Order: sequence, then structure tokens, then C-alpha cells
Amino acid sequence: MFQDKLLPFINRYNEITELLSSPDISNDIKRMTELSREQSNLNDIVQKAKRYIAVSESISENKELLSDPELGELAKEELPLLEDEIATLEEEIKVLMIPKDKNDDKDIFIELRAGTGGDESALFVADMFKMYLRYAEQQKWKVEIISSSEGSAGGYKELIFQIKGSGVYSKLKYEAGTHRVQRVPDTETQGRIHTSAITVAVIPEVDDVEVDIKPNEIRMDVYRSSGCGGQCVNTTDSAVRLTHIPTGIVVAIQDEKSQHKNRDKAMKILKARVYEQAMQSQLDETANTRKLQVGSGDRSEKIRTYNYPQNRITDHRIGLTIYALDDVMENGNLKLIIDPLIAHAQAEAISAAGL
Repeated sequence: MFQDKLLPFINRYNEITELLSSPDISNDIKRMTELSREQSNLNDIVQKAKRYIAVSESISENKELLSDPELGELAKEELPLLEDEIATLEEEIKVLMIPKDKNDDKDIFIELRAGTGGDESALFVADMFKMYLRYAEQQKWKVEIISSSEGSAGGYKELIFQIKGSGVYSKLKYEAGTHRVQRVPDTETQGRIHTSAITVAVIPEVDDVEVDIKPNEIRMDVYRSSGCGGQCVNTTDSAVRLTHIPTGIVVAIQDEKSQHKNRDKAMKILKARVYEQAMQSQLDETANTRKLQVGSGDRSEKIRTYNYPQNRITDHRIGLTIYALDDVMENGNLKLIIDPLIAHAQAEAISAAGL
């Protein structure tokens, strides 16, 4: 019975309420943070579960009243409305019952890197950044460039930016992977279509509670910035390179004039990358979890093709093809792709959970 599947969520919500009032928990900041976050994630499903149970009871009561000479007609009128509501609630609850990705509410770093295709690849990095920027504006998210390395003919060889807002990771996590573009470059005189590729990494931002990096695990090098920049940027040792010794992860930032600011930015990215590596290791070890992903999230996996001559975008993971590339790239209408990806992931998760 579907109603029986709801009780564990309600019971867990009530259990957390009791735990949060315990003196032992109030003195443990990490545990209190974890429990508060879990309870917040349970809130929607618990509210809908309580409504589902109430509607279910009303349906039973109305069915008993059908034979009543005075209330039978009223019960007959109400039943279809209640049955429609409970059907809607059941579908909504099934989506909410899917194990929630603990990173879904986190802000993110997106790293765009030019791959095969040389200058054309770097130009596509710039085009992709504009697309994400316009999509972020529609969602009322904030975007900040963290680090950039310009291409020789324009665009970027590498671009790292942060997006902050509600549910950022939940909507953009499926962007990770290799994005391939097919188009005629401006420098092509014979009209031949070139194929280039860039890689996209989507990394959730983490706090100190989630990632504990000890000072003796980090080596910091400072050096003079290179490339574009003002006199202060290029003539002082303001650039910072952090190396996480246990994992070998390296982050270099040189965009700010201040060494202190560059170090702060580099540290945020370093923590996020260390967390991402640990998260990927968990996915590799847990086959069932991986099945619930749309693709593996691997940066080397080719996930999407952007074909400019045909105005076509194809997402290879779910076999989605739309002929609205101009709308996506120029207007940031990325929901045309993101919404089907989320729906596909939810359908797979519901099926896998046997709901």
C-alpha cells in the first residue's frame, strides 16, 4: 500500500525534531548541521504525505456515505475531486521520494576548457560561457568569473566561474562532460565544417565542515602573473598556486591584484575539487548510485553535439534532438535541454526504486 511507504518519512522527520532538541546534538555543530539539512529536505515530502493520508481518509469516508440518503449525492460529487487530488499527490510524492542528491542546493564552480579544435575550441568556450550567463540571469543566479586564460585568437583556453543561487547544482550538474561543436569557423574560406570540443566540469562548492584540509597538506607557491593585466598584476608576486599533497590536485589563480584574494579563490576551488574527487570515487564504488545518473559525469564522456549549419543540438545520453540551437546559445534557453534531462533522471530513479 502506497500510504505505508510514507510513514518512514514522517517518522524520520519527527525523530529529527526530537534529536535537534537534545543537548548532545546542540553541542555538535557538524551533526546539528547535517540533521537540520536532512529535516529541511524532508519537509516537502512530509507535508504532502500528511495531505495524502488526509485525502485518503476522506475518500474512504465518502465511499461509506454513498448509500446515505441525505449525504450520498454530496459524497458522489466530492469523490472524483478527491481521487484526482490523490493521484496528483502520488506522482508528486514519487518524485520527492527519490533519494535527494546532497549537493543539489549547493552553489557551483564551472570549469570550461578548450579541447580539440585549437582557436575554434577557445571561441566556443566563450560562446558556452555566454549561454550559461544568460541562463543564470533567467534563474536570477549570480555569476562571478574566478579565473580565465585567453585564447590567441579570442575566446578562452580555460575559464572558471562561480554560480550562486537556489538549486544551482540540481539544474546544471548534468552539464559535466565533453561538448562537441560543428560549424564553419570565421577563418574558413572554403565553407568547410570543422568539429571542435570543449570539456565542462561542474563542481559543487563545499564548506569547511564537509572538507577538512589541514595546513600541512597544502603547498603554496607564489609567482608573477602573466598575460593580460595591469601593471600591478604583472609586476608583483600576486599569483598563487596551491597543491594538495595527498591528491596532487593543483589550483592556480592570478586574476586578482592581491595575493591574499588569489589565495582565497584558489582555496575555495581546491576544496571543491578535493570534494569532487571523493564524490566521484563514491560513485565509482556504488553501481546502483551510478545507474541513477544521466551519464557518468565524466569529463571525457561526449554528452552533447551543437551543429550550427542544421541549428541542431543533440544530447546523446537521452537521445534528445532539438532544432533550436540559436535559441539556446543566444537566449540561454537551456531549459529546453535541462528539463528533459531532469525528467529522464527522475523517471529512471522512480523505476529503480520500484515506486
